[in-house]
Amino acid sequence: MPRIRIDLPDRFPFSTTIPLLISHINYGNHLDNAQLLGIVSEARLRLLKSLGYTELDIEGVGIIVADAALQYRSEAFHGESMRVEMAASDFNAFGCDLVWRMSEAEGGREVARGKTGIVFFDYRTRSKAPTPAGFRAHFA
Repeated sequence: MPRIRIDLPDRFPFSTTIPLLISHINYGNHLDNAQLLGIVSEARLRLLKSLGYTELDIEGVGIIVADAALQYRSEAFHGESMRVEMAASDFNAFGCDLVWRMSEAEGGREVARGKTGIVFFDYRTRSKAPTPAGFRAHFA
């Protein structure tokens, strides 16, 4: 099976720093793979908040995560701070990909990269919703 390959954009319009807590670390004494997606979810919430949105209200609709792919580049350890950069790409009628890169904040060592596919969702009608134009405009 071929390995996942994530191509990154030339620029990331958003970044945030998240410290690694002991709860993020596994028995191998490094970042637990299951915790990585939790950290990326926190970064996604922060991205949306920076734009004046929440996961339940992006111009009147919410989002759901449709898929996720990630690629590890190096270990990360308790006490390190991770810089998570994020951009939106590959827009379609009902969603887009949030592409991200996580690096150790002080030295810049890349830890992981990935993308999360989101679909806009109307929670009142329980159906997918068109991609909000204002959200798309933030990433044009």
